[in-house]
Amino acid sequence: MDREFSETDVLSNAILEPVFSSTSYEPAGRRRRCVVAIPVRDEEQRLPACLSALAGQRDRRGRPVAPDSFGIVVFANNCRDRSADLARSLGGQFSFPLRVVEASLSPTKAHAGNARRRAMELAEAWLGEERVRDGVILTSDADSRVSADWIATNLAAIDAGADAVLGDIALDEEGDLLPPALHRRGELESAYEALLTELSALLDPIDHNPWPHHATISAASIAITREAYLAVGGLPRVPLGEHKAFAAELLRLDRKIRFCPEVRVITSGRVEGRAPVGLADTLRLRSNDPGTFCDELLEPFRIAIKRAQWRGRLRRLRCAGKLVGDGAWARELGIPAPDAHRICRAPSFGAAWSAVEYKSPLFPRRLLRPAELPEQISGARRALARLRNTREHFEPEVDMPVFSECSHGLTHYVDEQVHGLVAG
Repeated sequence: MDREFSETDVLSNAILEPVFSSTSYEPAGRRRRCVVAIPVRDEEQRLPACLSALAGQRDRRGRPVAPDSFGIVVFANNCRDRSADLARSLGGQFSFPLRVVEASLSPTKAHAGNARRRAMELAEAWLGEERVRDGVILTSDADSRVSADWIATNLAAIDAGADAVLGDIALDEEGDLLPPALHRRGELESAYEALLTELSALLDPIDHNPWPHHATISAASIAITREAYLAVGGLPRVPLGEHKAFAAELLRLDRKIRFCPEVRVITSGRVEGRAPVGLADTLRLRSNDPGTFCDELLEPFRIAIKRAQWRGRLRRLRCAGKLVGDGAWARELGIPAPDAHRICRAPSFGAAWSAVEYKSPLFPRRLLRPAELPEQISGARRALARLRNTREHFEPEVDMPVFSECSHGLTHYVDEQVHGLVAG
């Protein structure tokens, strides 16, 4: 991995950017399986609650976890307040091992994506020091509070076969102060997202991400195996949206992501945040202008159905070794033969599907306005009811995904039924 920064660099002062200090509070104990990376910038008011939530971690039976079973890295970058000093003070009180690293990043690198990447690199280096084969890197935000079983539930999902786990988030009490219209909009967006997510799960079922699941991609709750983190080259070094870019890269390389509904984090509902164009900026913009576009993933339901339908169909063809360049799929998708042959040679399905989305004219991205959501919700509900009925009709006694590699007759039937909803 192209590492610009590591704990070793800090301790030896072999780093180009100024590092003020590195402090470690590590009671003797067994090797840790996981390390939590927390990037911090001027968060002295919220950091104590963040660390306290981690200090209160319990296993899935409600018992306190061993304090030496995980570690915390606080990467305090470009802080003008007492965040780093406060973390050091708390580190001496908590029973879990805590490392506090303070650094000053140059203006071109002092952004959220780079700060999180560096925090996660410190976590990865710590696991490397202890030679943990099944090590896991977790990350959250300094203004967030993870649930009491956050670590245990993330690890359970990874033990079940996931390479990475994305958690669901909710706003804290500051979110209650947001305008009522914004709350209503949030309810509509959440309802529509849930409908699109279930439609996708029916049309393109994924074994390692079974229904029910969510579709949230938030930096406030990410867990990934150390092996997978190194394999994808680490967190993308982008100024904004690093979490979405990270998830996209994992999907492109066919890494198994579990969107786990049991993993929950409460994050700040403030409108004055630290990262530009982050959640706080989004909330403020929507408060000031209720008509701003919805999230890009909330596309018209007809396009969403078509996208999931084709993704599932091509996934099954590839798994069966039948995705060929001169296949009917390419003509139906409007993809020229040379491009279709290149798509078939892609090293992973994720890479192939990414190229299909780029080359085919059938999947235009169109942003929705909040005023369009009621109509889209109504249409998505009708489509979902139809798919559910189809599933019950063909599988009255078997609880399994709508599609399987051997259910070609069912696949064609459902395709025909859905086609009536997405045409036009």
